[in-house]
Amino acid sequence: MKNINTKKVRRLNEETLLVAVDIGMTMNTGYCRCPDGAEVKPFDFSNGRNGFEEFWRRVCQTKKANNLRGVIMGFESTGPYAEPLLSFLRRKEVNIVQVNPFHTKRLKELQGNSPAKTDKKDPKVIADIIELGHALTVIIPEGSAAELRRLTAARERGMQRRTALLNQLHSLLFLIFPEFLRVMKDIGNKTSQYLLKLCCIPEGIIELGIESLAGILKKISRGNMGRERAEALYKAAQESVGVGEGQRSIELEVGALLSVLEETERFVAILEVEMDKQLKEIPYSKSILSIKGIGTIITAGLIGEIGDFKQFRTIGEVLKLAGLDLYEISSGQHKGKKRISKRGRYLLRKLLFFAALGAVRKGGIMHECYQGYIKRGMLRMKAMIAIARKLLGVIFAVVRDQSVFESAYSEKPDELKEAA
Repeated sequence: MKNINTKKVRRLNEETLLVAVDIGMTMNTGYCRCPDGAEVKPFDFSNGRNGFEEFWRRVCQTKKANNLRGVIMGFESTGPYAEPLLSFLRRKEVNIVQVNPFHTKRLKELQGNSPAKTDKKDPKVIADIIELGHALTVIIPEGSAAELRRLTAARERGMQRRTALLNQLHSLLFLIFPEFLRVMKDIGNKTSQYLLKLCCIPEGIIELGIESLAGILKKISRGNMGRERAEALYKAAQESVGVGEGQRSIELEVGALLSVLEETERFVAILEVEMDKQLKEIPYSKSILSIKGIGTIITAGLIGEIGDFKQFRTIGEVLKLAGLDLYEISSGQHKGKKRISKRGRYLLRKLLFFAALGAVRKGGIMHECYQGYIKRGMLRMKAMIAIARKLLGVIFAVVRDQSVFESAYSEKPDELKEAA
């Protein structure tokens, strides 16, 4: 296994002030440590402009009092709560790094030989981790990349909401008209939803009649469904075993779910249009889009999650950000299996997995490679992860070289020899 450890932050020197912050929703705790070991007692400051100004005043005061030139500030990854402070510090003279909460949890017992976790103790533990060189550089997306990160996260929440709504709809239909699910198959398509708005109970289907039902299905599905499907649905309605009591309340809930579902799908469509618009503002997006099977949504999501490909020097750093770096647990004669760490951005891994699904299909750029893995006895999921890693390498390469992907490209033997 190649060593693909990302380069750790090692910027501390005799002229650098180390600042650690334990982030909270309403209050944060700051802590300063000088190169000679002198420290400022942990202090609280609010999540607001006045609090941020007070925090920065104390940092500058400590820096000046100890004749230091640089400041490195570290924090523990805490979701959205750190972002206002990072935005405030973006234009200040400070290097920002972050530490893994898992490391904080493991190292906290070294402070006073106690497992205690307090707001006063945590920033000291964060400072210890940074001094040991285990902090990673924070890449804060700007401009269109920042917009793409927000848009990708909003779309993901929208899709999760859509799935939850469809599950609720499925449960309600199973009560009043279970046969509908077997005939129409997919209640997520427009034809099914239109029909459910019109009548979601067996009696409504029977009342419409076969001819009227066939006309509706043909019109809404644009010819994909017709009389045959109408007859099947009509017969299913006649033989339905759905409950008859309490139908009205279920009808009302189905109608409400369909309205929310329609609005959610409209919102997701708006997000996708905006993603395409923002993507055009990023020059190297064309390089990623040139890879067969990777479309606008995945490209926008990858750029949003990574922030800026050009800020990374090696593919190992990007793999670690995605949580696709490999590790094994071996001791003595025991040889552990290689697994991915999953200590990275979950949504980035998800996007790469979907990209890999497209790449391994027949005609996809990784189809033959994937089939080779399977023939060698590799499990399908493990093979998909390997493809996702390879695909990320291809994406990183085309962006780095500002080139386009050519699936039929091949070097001549002489050219390969010269390149080697």
